[in-house]
Amino acid sequence: MSDAIEMLIEGRARDLGGFSVRRILPYAKRRMVGPFIFLDEMGPAVFPPGEGIDVRPHPHIGLATVTYLFEGELTHKDSLGFDQVIRPGDVNWMTAGRGITHSERTGPEARAGTLHMHGIQSWVALPKSDEQTAPAFHHHKGATLPEIAEGGATLRLIAGKAYGATSPVAVFSDIFYLHVEAPAGSEFEPPTEYAERAIYVVSGDVTVAGEPVPPQRLVVLGEGAAAPISARADARLMLLGGAAMDGPRHICWNLVASDEALIEEAKRDWSEGPAKGWAGPRFTLPPGESEFIPLPKD
Repeated sequence: MSDAIEMLIEGRARDLGGFSVRRILPYAKRRMVGPFIFLDEMGPAVFPPGEGIDVRPHPHIGLATVTYLFEGELTHKDSLGFDQVIRPGDVNWMTAGRGITHSERTGPEARAGTLHMHGIQSWVALPKSDEQTAPAFHHHKGATLPEIAEGGATLRLIAGKAYGATSPVAVFSDIFYLHVEAPAGSEFEPPTEYAERAIYVVSGDVTVAGEPVPPQRLVVLGEGAAAPISARADARLMLLGGAAMDGPRHICWNLVASDEALIEEAKRDWSEGPAKGWAGPRFTLPPGESEFIPLPKD
């Protein structure tokens, strides 16, 4: 393997109640890449008319969730009152901070016909100074995101800075996150200015630093290493990373924190939610929702 490649991680299939995802991060030997602490490829999946995704309300702390679709659509509802449909190329950035609740479902219009779903969901850990910030939600249309041409490939900057461009998505740390469509014959270099970098091959036939990389693999790059990406056939990639985090993070279910005590407090607050009629200071249900995902027992 090339010296430029620090690690190769194969996504692991997970069945979320009839909907397949491929879990890439966290990995036993690599918990984070920059602030990215969670990375899932959703689908590709096909839902017949009348069916779809129903992720009931659940809590988050200490992170920002980032949803980005290649196909399909999802309706996001959260405890701040936001009700937003996301479609391919758009970005949903939800800052959990000290605590937020949200659901993700297929809306009635999308359920009316056959639905093709495919996308990437990630969690970005917040710096310690922002772990307890106020929760927030922002939606960005795909047309507002910078598009960059590099070596024949088209790169859309989802968040952060890269190749001299800056995404309109507000972030809390040094980060880059790009969706790449690389036609056969294209070749380009990933950003080199960040300490931690990775390439996720969604589809296609590519080499990284001369090494063939199959789809559904995350290539973790060595710091500062040149690692040219070449597409031998049309390919779709995600480039991601940033500055190293300010210390390790603990993960329990949907909760992330630098201090396990913060997670224990959040678990208690979520467990007590039904008895309090969801009138607590931290977690409430999104308007119009009555279902919720209970705290796992394990």
